[in-house]
Parts: sequence; structure tokens; C-alpha cells
Amino acid sequence: MRKIGTLIQIFVLLSTLSLVAGDKDKGDRGNRPTENNYYVAAYVWPSCHHDKRFGDMLWPEGEGEWEVIKKGTPRFDGHYQPRQPLWGYEADNDPKVVERWIDVALDHGVNVFIYDWYWFDDGPFLESALNDGFLKAENNEEMQFYIMWANHDVKKNYWNVHRYKDDESILWDGAVNRDQFSNIVERVIRQYFSRPNYLKIDGMPLLSIFSIDNLVEGFGSVEATREALNYFREEVKKAGYPGLHIQWNQGGGAVMSDESASAFVDKVETMGFNSVAMYNMGGLNEDYLRYGEHAVRLREQMDALLNVPLFPCVSVGWDDTPRFPAKGAKDVVRHHQTPESFAALLYLAKQYADSHPEQPRLITINAWNEWVEGSYLLPDMLNGFDYLQAVKEVMSGAYDPYTTRKRDE
Repeated sequence: MRKIGTLIQIFVLLSTLSLVAGDKDKGDRGNRPTENNYYVAAYVWPSCHHDKRFGDMLWPEGEGEWEVIKKGTPRFDGHYQPRQPLWGYEADNDPKVVERWIDVALDHGVNVFIYDWYWFDDGPFLESALNDGFLKAENNEEMQFYIMWANHDVKKNYWNVHRYKDDESILWDGAVNRDQFSNIVERVIRQYFSRPNYLKIDGMPLLSIFSIDNLVEGFGSVEATREALNYFREEVKKAGYPGLHIQWNQGGGAVMSDESASAFVDKVETMGFNSVAMYNMGGLNEDYLRYGEHAVRLREQMDALLNVPLFPCVSVGWDDTPRFPAKGAKDVVRHHQTPESFAALLYLAKQYADSHPEQPRLITINAWNEWVEGSYLLPDMLNGFDYLQAVKEVMSGAYDPYTTRKRDE
């Protein structure tokens, strides 16, 4: 196994950003955990199977986005493409595959899966990974889960540039109207919230929403969006729950100007979001340490602004070149991208969670299996289990940035 190495330089670089802001009075920011446990939640990108509704249109070879991932090409010397899973190109809607995922995740400290969930053309997309893979895995109730409604627009060539070439016309608009929203509400409550392992905060099912702009566009205004979300909450109450915890997913992004920050907080409060999370660290940089530095600065900014819980996110990396032929070295996180650097950032995220005992200790990781974006915990042919082992060490308390030691076998 690799040595963890001396991480003092990494730790000092990141910790000088004053991540921990525990002295601020945030008021009642949500659930106070009854135990000192952590929710370590990895995003699951559910594209690697044949989708019955749109699979032939997007990935005609019948194995979902593996078709694109396998065609990844190196753009510079030493560029790791195509990515090679240690266990091969397995279907993410195979319950036996997901059973192994759950066992390995729990063994290494990941105890929540966040499934990307899509609704296009008045129906679900890529839902089989969750319905047929995770929920049919014999051990699925050992792992908690929740969904992130990925309501973003999709260009034709975004998910298969080999088929659609330079056609950037919109394939799907992620905005939905009230009639479509009512169908989504009914489906999500019926299919997922009733599951005993669906993650709930204060008894309330947790739903994350990716594109707030598209959400507002579909309903016409911030006020109409608040009314629609209140309708969702009331339907959840009718189903027997105390309410619905709705999470704004920031999706990464840049440190905000004063004007943008003010608008952001106003929307969070006006629409009644219960918390804010991130899909990835945002602020793309070729240097992983600078990538992480940006994430810490953004987290500090939002923490100072918000009166609802903010949950930290750590990304494994970023490399979406398989989707974009024109991208090159400047578009890839490639310097200092190691399990050791990832562990340092995860350690800081854990510190942030510890500094906010008034809210659930939820940490998100991008991602469990984002092979096409170069950000995944699953073992591959280059790093093996090293990223999973980093999670295990940090979350178990075995990680110490001030010591040099070998990783446990």
C-alpha cells in the first residue's frame, strides 16, 4: 500500500483558510444529532445501464454511458484515459453489483448514497439504477439513501458527443410546470419516502434539488416556486411525515460577489429551503490543492451568510474530457490529485461538521461512480481502494495530519 506521507504542508495550506467558524451564533440551524455519528453521503451517477425510455437514442450500444467512458482518450502526456474500473464495466442497475457497492461502502465509512434522479418528457430517466439496482439489492436497507432531482437542461451532444457531434441544441429542458411537478411529487413520495432507509432529518424526508434556476423558470417566479414547494410539503404531511426537508444544491460554483451573495440568501429564505449542499467543489483548477482551497473559501462565505445548515462537499477530482473532444490539460484536475490530498480535504470537511453540532453531521462526496467526470470512490486500476481507504481513515478518526505512518492493510 502507498504511504500516507507527511501531510503537514497540505494541511497547513488548507487550514490557513480558517475553515472552522464555530463561534458564530447560527441560531436553530436544524437537527441536533442524538449521537456523534456522521452521514457520509456519496453521489451516485446512474447512467451505466440501458435506459428503457431513452437508451437507444443516447447510447445505442446498450450499456449506457460506458459507451462514452470507454472511448475516453488521453489529451496530454500521462493523462489517465480511458478510466478503468477495477471490477470491470458493470451495470449500475444490477442488484448484485450494488450489493457489493453497499458492502464496500459501509466497510469504508460511506453510509449514504445520493442518487441523481431525472424527469424528462413527463417521465423518469435513468431510474433503473435506483429502482432495480439499489432497491432490489438484498442488503439495501443497511445503506441509507436520498435523491437529488437533477433538473438541469441537456444538450444533444452532452451525453454522447460521438453520436450527436457538434449539435448543441437542447434535447431536454429541465424546467417543469405545475402539472408535471404534481406527478413528480406523487411518484417520489410513493416510491422512495416510504422506504425505511430513506434519509430523514427530524423525521422529514430529505430531497435535494440541483437547478434552482430551472425550478423557478418552470413555475414562473420565486413566489410561485415557494407555493409549489409548500404544496410538496403538504403532500408529504398527508403521507404521514412531519414535513419535507428541501435542500438547495449549489452545484459547485464560484465565490460570490456581494450582490450575488445577497440574491442567493434572499432566494434560499424566500423559497423556504431547509439546507444548502454542494454537488462538487466548483472553481475548476488544474491543481487539486487549489481546487480544494476554492471549495473551502466558498464554504466559508456561505457559512457566514446562511441561517440554515450548510453541508460540506469534497470532490475526488474532475476530468470530463470523454464528453468533450475539445478539452485538454487546462480542463482537468491533475496536479496533486492523490488519495492523500483528498484525505486532507475530507479531514477539513469533518472539522467543519464537528464545528456545527447544532446540525446533522452530513458530508457529501463527489462521487461514488462519476467515471465520465473523473470523480469516483469506486476502486480502479490506478489507485485501487486508496480513496475508499482514505474515507475510512478520516471518518474513523485514524487519520492524523501531523504524523507520518503507513496505511493499514
